[in-house]
Amino acid sequence: MHEQPNHRFNLYRNAPNLLTFVRICLAPFLVAAILEGHYLLSFVLFVAAGLTDCLDGLLARALKLRSVIGEYLDPVADKLLLSTLFLVLLYKGLMPVTVTVMVFGRDVGILLVSAILYAAAGRREFHPSIFGKANTLAQICAVAAVLLHQLIPVYGVEICRLVALDATMGLTVVSGLHYAWTVSRRTGAPAATGAAAK
Repeated sequence: MHEQPNHRFNLYRNAPNLLTFVRICLAPFLVAAILEGHYLLSFVLFVAAGLTDCLDGLLARALKLRSVIGEYLDPVADKLLLSTLFLVLLYKGLMPVTVTVMVFGRDVGILLVSAILYAAAGRREFHPSIFGKANTLAQICAVAAVLLHQLIPVYGVEICRLVALDATMGLTVVSGLHYAWTVSRRTGAPAATGAAAK
């Protein structure tokens, strides 16, 4: 009699991470749809992925179900999905080379630096900054606008696409510089600070 409530509790407790895994699983279907030119399906899948991103964050905050794996898995899922989409859209000739190189280069650089810091000093806490969140939002808007422009090639959508791409480039530079500044401060702090962060 007591197993069912525990089972339900575990299900609710894992719901945010399950939604993140759903977002990761949507990635190959989204990529395949873009490569085959099914832009309506691509847009729907991208919106669905965005909804899972919003829902897992809302559930984690509302039900106080934050977890260590969730804090790491969620941004990794976002970077994996968005970086892949920028590359695929570049391949299809729908995403400017400059924007793609900047986005992909920044994400790869952050992952490499994080891996080096982890190997050298153990787990470090780098909470997402307002610039990083704004950059992710700009990237989401850019991908959505590019896909939507393939469905509705009107002037208004084109303006939204250009604004989103410009915002992505600007915020990529700003968030990258802010991340570098944060890393330099953390690595210059005494070792006890890193231990306390654990």
